[in-house]
Amino acid sequence: MDKKLTISVLFFISVLPAALVLGATKNRQIPLRDGFALTGIDGRLVVRDNNENSRESSFERWSFEFDSDVSDGGGLVKVGASLEILPSSVLERMIADANNVSNTSYRPWGRVTQYKGKNFIFPNYFLPLADTKEPNLPTSQKPPQQEDRPKINEPNDVLTIPKELIEKLPDRKKRIDHRTREQNGTEPADKTKSELKQDFFLADRSGFIRESGQETAKSWRQVSFVPDAIGRTEAKTSLRLLPCAALEQAQRKQSAAPEALRFKAAGIVTKFKGKDYLLLQRATRVYSHGNFGR
Repeated sequence: MDKKLTISVLFFISVLPAALVLGATKNRQIPLRDGFALTGIDGRLVVRDNNENSRESSFERWSFEFDSDVSDGGGLVKVGASLEILPSSVLERMIADANNVSNTSYRPWGRVTQYKGKNFIFPNYFLPLADTKEPNLPTSQKPPQQEDRPKINEPNDVLTIPKELIEKLPDRKKRIDHRTREQNGTEPADKTKSELKQDFFLADRSGFIRESGQETAKSWRQVSFVPDAIGRTEAKTSLRLLPCAALEQAQRKQSAAPEALRFKAAGIVTKFKGKDYLLLQRATRVYSHGNFGR
């Protein structure tokens, strides 16, 4: 009897921790891979308080809250979770749209980036969504119900429709094109502010990755790409770098080197509230062989 009791106790001791770990893993949000394509997932645009970067008090953090689970086969973002939307021309258009309507539900397209174990969304297109509700008319104005319509999924009915199709019949949301809102008079009056700016691709431009401020280790908002004029009399410009795996890899190379490294960068250049941003696709180290200045 004592031997059986001892075996039972040892069994529960060995199985219980594994079950707790499995349950914690099941409920944990696993980051999506960098470059995962976001293709028309419904959700809401929300704004959060800026507590991360005190040096930019006017910087607003906009996030997208998902209405359903999103998975890439390995990573998982559960329903109700939110990912920060990166500064971009499309985000600026979304904000302008959200400021003029009461409903902030959207269906965006874009890509997911990953930086230091955290996911972000870089949007390239979106569709506003609106709830389609029947108007609340007085009882006297409601149309009479038709009694001759066939009953569905009831005893002795004429037609049986699968449950999957019935769930799709009352479409609670409909897509609204920007042109539809413009025709309905819900577009902003000042079209110059809401005009969608065109992003462009920066191909193999050499330069340096500069970090400023003491908050660089905690935030990506103090990291910029400064193109190298290489002796030409060009005004120095800088592009704020958006968080992604390519940036994290380039920073890792820079931190391991005693001097500033020159990179050949390629990526998407976008604009948000008058500032230029760069989403790196790749950043390859350029070796000067002593013929370039530092």
